Amino acid sequence: MTTPQERAAAARKAAEEAARIAAEAAAAAEAAEKEAADQEAADKAAETAPGSDGKAKTAAAGADSAAEDEAAAQEIAAGYAMEGPALELGAVIVGDTVHPDARVRIPMKTMNRHGLVAGATGTGKTKTVQGIAEQLSAAGVPVVLADIKGDLSGLAQPGQANDKLLARARETGDPDWKPQGFPCEFVSLGTGGIGVPIRATITSFGPILLSKALGLNETQESTLGLIFHWSDRNGLALLDLKDLRAVIQYLTGPEGKKDLEGIGGVSAQTAGVILRALVNLEADGGDTFFGEPELEPADLMRTAGGQGVITLFELGAQAARPQMFSTFLMWVLADLFQTLPEVGDMDKPKLVFIFDEAHLLFTGASKAFLNQVEQTVKLIRSKGVGVFFCTQLPTDIPNPVLSQLGARIQHALRAFTPEDQAALSKTVRTYPKTATYDLEKALTSLGIGEAVVTVLSEQGAPTPVAWARMQPPRSLMDTIGDDGIRSRAQQSTLYGKYGTTIDAESAYEILTAKIQATARQQADAAAAKGSVRPAPQEDSLAEKIVNNPAFKNFLRSAATVAGREISRSIFGTRKR
Repeated sequence: MTTPQERAAAARKAAEEAARIAAEAAAAAEAAEKEAADQEAADKAAETAPGSDGKAKTAAAGADSAAEDEAAAQEIAAGYAMEGPALELGAVIVGDTVHPDARVRIPMKTMNRHGLVAGATGTGKTKTVQGIAEQLSAAGVPVVLADIKGDLSGLAQPGQANDKLLARARETGDPDWKPQGFPCEFVSLGTGGIGVPIRATITSFGPILLSKALGLNETQESTLGLIFHWSDRNGLALLDLKDLRAVIQYLTGPEGKKDLEGIGGVSAQTAGVILRALVNLEADGGDTFFGEPELEPADLMRTAGGQGVITLFELGAQAARPQMFSTFLMWVLADLFQTLPEVGDMDKPKLVFIFDEAHLLFTGASKAFLNQVEQTVKLIRSKGVGVFFCTQLPTDIPNPVLSQLGARIQHALRAFTPEDQAALSKTVRTYPKTATYDLEKALTSLGIGEAVVTVLSEQGAPTPVAWARMQPPRSLMDTIGDDGIRSRAQQSTLYGKYGTTIDAESAYEILTAKIQATARQQADAAAAKGSVRPAPQEDSLAEKIVNNPAFKNFLRSAATVAGREISRSIFGTRKR
């Protein structure tokens, strides 16, 4: 039996032994950690040492990745190899590297299959449009371009070279870049702008397009169609706003109601809505647009020195009513549709029409208007005309029209809101499948002047999706200023043709004369009976028309034969 002293001594001895073992274990662990750290440092040093196997492995991995990217870029570029002439867009980007020899093109042969240039503000879509217009002009193809913001007037003047621009040209496959200007015509909607004034008559504009410009609903549009029908049938040319007002006031009067018996009528309430809309349009400058001389489509399809003339439309007095501007451009397109002959497929288009801010064309549009836009876009390609829409989101374009657009050039999209996310997802689904890019990520990662592209090949099949860096325009990437535009417009041969307004006899004068003749007959009949010739009633229709200040301008000319209805196209516009 041990004593307490012996047990205490044994315990001390056991504790000392445990402490010794723990110290040895800690020392062993520290040595192992140091050895591991030394080994890791040695491995890293070996990888980076000159001639080491590690560096060779890293270099080999990088070379393999670069080779894969180059192979992917060339595979994409193979889909853009064209036998005939083509527009050069830029170079393929794969793996954050631009491949200058991997070119992205649009075949000239499929430019009449239409296209879309889309992207958020500031992403470079205007410069893309500028580059497309330049190359079309250089190939002898006229271009009609809506320049709502005035950003594209620099097309008329050579660009300014700098190191950054030249580097961009080289990396996008255009090492021979040189500044160059192109033949341009500057025209304005109406007489209130700085360009050559361009007009249309009410008769040729037609009820569907005019209803879009006036913001009428479908019932009011139907009534306006009836008014146009009656005017056509009675040989009354509607040249300007006062002509249309005169007809509306006549048809809501006693004699007009009799004329409409059997084909419907014009209610006073609907007539009042239309008349108020006409007043608002006039206040916004619409009275300067409707009239004569009317634009002739042939003036949009000219060449100069072998280059296609670029016609740039600016807002003019319609700055407060941009929808009027876009509707006018649709009238120009409809006029081209009905005047140009069928030509089928051509090696290059006869004309390319570019709608900037295209969403304005479709905002608030009636079903009839949308149907006619779809039909016009679908059929006009056989006339050799290509149509490109330029807007922020592809969803701005109705699906039936979007499905007609063969070329897609999509600049960066923003996805800040749920609506933006939905638009992004819809946009991705409109592109062919690609194993090279994550399109949803790519569309929000594109740099300025970069775009995701797919077009129709010369065989009519979609090309592979390409992330492209777009080549820079050769003309001035800035405006030439209002004075520069005004000077060029006044020196144009078109100014002598369209610069002066023509005011001739039309519906207003004819109806006024008719009412005055009726009043004289009634007065003569009353005098024959010995009665005193009555003074005209203050509120008579004749007084309203004759004394209205808006009806005291100049005379208009009717250009139609009485009793013969004017034939109309799919938009209800007059056939020439």
